[in-house]
Amino acid sequence: MALRRIVLDVLIPLQVSDIVLIERLSKIKGVEAVDIVIKEIERKVETTSITIEGKNFDFKKIKEVIERAGASIQNIDRISAGKRLI
Repeated sequence: MALRRIVLDVLIPLQVSDIVLIERLSKIKGVEAVDIVIKEIERKVETTSITIEGKNFDFKKIKEVIERAGASIQNIDRISAGKRLI
């Protein structure tokens, strides 16, 4: 299965730079675009929606980069696979 798009609900600690995280995610093989939308800022964390698009990227590597940054995936909101996006 070739992953093409995934949308994740992610909690990011405020001390973690969104810029650094987006740069790390965009360097993963197969990733063509990364978008972070900040939905809410609380005392210690940001609630975000991270959309990743590409061709056949590895979800395990995505998860690893997010967790190494100290963030945590709360939910997978959307996932797309196949030869094209719909």
